[in-house]
Amino acid sequence: MPKFLAQRWHGMHIVWALVLIFMLTVALAWYQWIFGLLGLLFGGVVAVYAILAEKAFRKDLDDYVLTLSHRIKNVSNEVISHLPFGIIIYNEEKEIQWHNAFIATVIGRSSIVGDTLATHFPVLQHPSKDKEAPIEITISGRVFQLSLRANERVIYVMDITERWMIKKRYDEEKLALGIVMMDNLEEVAQGMDEQQRALMLSKVTGEINEWALKYGLLLRRLSSDRYMIITNQVALKGLEQSRFELLDDVREITIEQKLPMTLSIGFASDAANVIELGHLVQGSLDIALGRGGDQAVVKFGQRQSFYGGKSNAVEKRTRVRARVISHALRDLMKESDNIIIMGHKMPDMDAIGAAIGVLKAAQLYGKEAYIVLEGINPAIQRMMDMLKEDEKLMKRIISPEQALGLIGKRSLAVVVDTHRATMVAEPRLLQATERIVIVDHHRRSEEFIDDAVLVYMEPYASSTCELVTELLQYIHERVVLDVREATALLAGITVDTKSFAFRTGSRTFEAASFLRRNGADSALIQRMLKEDLEEYIRKAEIIRNAETFRDCIAIAVADSSKQLPQLLIAQSADTLLNMTGIKASFVIGLRQDGLVGVSARSLGNINVQIVMERLGGGGHFTNAAAQLQGPVTEVAAKLKQVLTDLEKEEGLFE
Repeated sequence: MPKFLAQRWHGMHIVWALVLIFMLTVALAWYQWIFGLLGLLFGGVVAVYAILAEKAFRKDLDDYVLTLSHRIKNVSNEVISHLPFGIIIYNEEKEIQWHNAFIATVIGRSSIVGDTLATHFPVLQHPSKDKEAPIEITISGRVFQLSLRANERVIYVMDITERWMIKKRYDEEKLALGIVMMDNLEEVAQGMDEQQRALMLSKVTGEINEWALKYGLLLRRLSSDRYMIITNQVALKGLEQSRFELLDDVREITIEQKLPMTLSIGFASDAANVIELGHLVQGSLDIALGRGGDQAVVKFGQRQSFYGGKSNAVEKRTRVRARVISHALRDLMKESDNIIIMGHKMPDMDAIGAAIGVLKAAQLYGKEAYIVLEGINPAIQRMMDMLKEDEKLMKRIISPEQALGLIGKRSLAVVVDTHRATMVAEPRLLQATERIVIVDHHRRSEEFIDDAVLVYMEPYASSTCELVTELLQYIHERVVLDVREATALLAGITVDTKSFAFRTGSRTFEAASFLRRNGADSALIQRMLKEDLEEYIRKAEIIRNAETFRDCIAIAVADSSKQLPQLLIAQSADTLLNMTGIKASFVIGLRQDGLVGVSARSLGNINVQIVMERLGGGGHFTNAAAQLQGPVTEVAAKLKQVLTDLEKEEGLFE
């Protein structure tokens, strides 16, 4: 029983004893007053003793309570001072009012009372409720977690170094998979004897093995042109810092032998499981190949990065893939209720020509097919004037609203000249059907229509019209085009190749030859491509403001007070590319929709696609564009900064 309870119990006994003595005294006085007097004296003595005893008891109780409070206070102070985490109390002026011993140990001073929070914890310069999420900081090589309670003006500091090291080691040792593929082994090896082929493979394989040994990668050959890599995130980050130097090394040794051999590399890490990791690494390789090869694509969780891409895609000599794709497209058309064809927003002649080619393929099998066109822009005005002469063809060109009323689950949506869902004429059409086909010649960007059942992307091709022309030759035994259809396809090729001056291979001329045999009118195409005098003068004004950057790049910024058609901006970039010593051109101008348009062109020495991707756009190796918000001067400054960064990272102007 506690002491103060025992004392209280003892005092109650004395009171009851005095009451009993008083009652006995009264009883004795009733019989004999002498005995009553003696009892009264005895009772008085007992009462005095009881009063003195009660005072002594109360004094002992007060001393006990005081001692107990002091002990509790000492224990509480001792506990707070030696807690395994820190406590800081600050005032409204962000000055430290109190802290425990843990903080003194962390800071290395006996007291920091009176200092401001910003002095020792700059990250807490402005404590607020918005910063109540834990914050990690490093002090003297150790990692601490700060937990802020702004309402109470209290900060808790915990040493999480060991936990942080374990997490860091766990993250670093996470599995990373990679695939290295020789882009065009069969194409390069054609015409070689066994000795030359073996020598070339030996050199390339030697470079790959040395690279794997240098970075500690487990390398295993899957086939004659493909390798599997197993490593961890630490090694993968090292590869990213080196910007995959293997790409340059292989390109240099093969150039010495006059062989256009390049590599494509796909890497993936930070996936939920090994199966997902396998899908991601294959997807990364597919993107690298879809962008033309000679580059590496890394999928790290939600982040996707691109490295390399310094050379243009090599034209494939075999048409096996074209034949396989055409047969697959034919089967999809036969199984579909109807076919909806659409290109990108603000379509050009390549998009319209390719759409007409796909429309022809559908008509060969008696299928109802329609081309979606949101409006006629200056780039296709003259082509549409030509097509209006064919009433049957014009009935097949419908608006996006009409297409939404016709499309169903068993409809086939064919997307031409783009592979980005946000760029198509009507994105809602892609959600209305499960059957989507992509035919495009642009390098694959990060955004992609993932649920397509058939994808035909060839970055080596001059245009989508070239790809569609090849498909037409295999999709039906007898293909006969009328003059307007053949002319539209040839016009798309002519525009994208700048009259067969750029990105033109042997298959481009073969496709053009097929179209000419079917009646394509080259004279009509030249009339469609004629420039208006007023537009020519406006283009000259833009070019007059051009300046050179790094001695080989022309950058022209148009007058921001005038809104320009996108076609005029693109044509100005084409003209700048014809200037002596210019390897790439960029034209920046305010478009009619209020956005700032950037058109980029290259002779093939510089990959303008990666430049435009840094600005949120994309395109082809030698032909790309972007649309941005903001003043044209800010966009120009941003472009120059991107060019400078790419020069440091990739050696863009080498």
